[in-house]
Amino acid sequence: MAAIEAERVRLRGEYLGAGRAGTTARGLHHVAVLCADVERTIRFYQGVLGFPLTEIVGNRDYAGSSHFFFDIGNGNLLAFFDFPGLELGPYAEVLGGLHHLAISVEPERWVELKGRLDAAGVEYLEESGTSIYFRDPDGARVELISDPLGEMYGLSVL
Repeated sequence: MAAIEAERVRLRGEYLGAGRAGTTARGLHHVAVLCADVERTIRFYQGVLGFPLTEIVGNRDYAGSSHFFFDIGNGNLLAFFDFPGLELGPYAEVLGGLHHLAISVEPERWVELKGRLDAAGVEYLEESGTSIYFRDPDGARVELISDPLGEMYGLSVL
């Protein structure tokens, strides 16, 4: 453990210098996740979590597939694809794959959404009084975090 922490210190010193350049990006346009059932996904993300569906279109890369988007605030979108007929199998966390989506919500909304998860029978793990971790209908791990954007558990990360 000491060697791991020493490596973190080295990396911070080398890459988090005071002269850090500004980013070349202007924000997250969308994250695209796979789903097995479009309507079930809409019912969960819009109905349970309150993320409005903003558009549903054909996927230009696969005929018969839908590409659809949810507003997750601050000009950011969460998108999904279905791939009917491909039998993609169940969600799996793998090296290089998605571990979880952390979505920031106001503290009052966090409490409200926790109640919505309870009402929908969605199991979750509450962590540090500011995070709720749960699985969506396809098994992807989602975190709702009530810390302000750019902060996590009292630490400034931006």
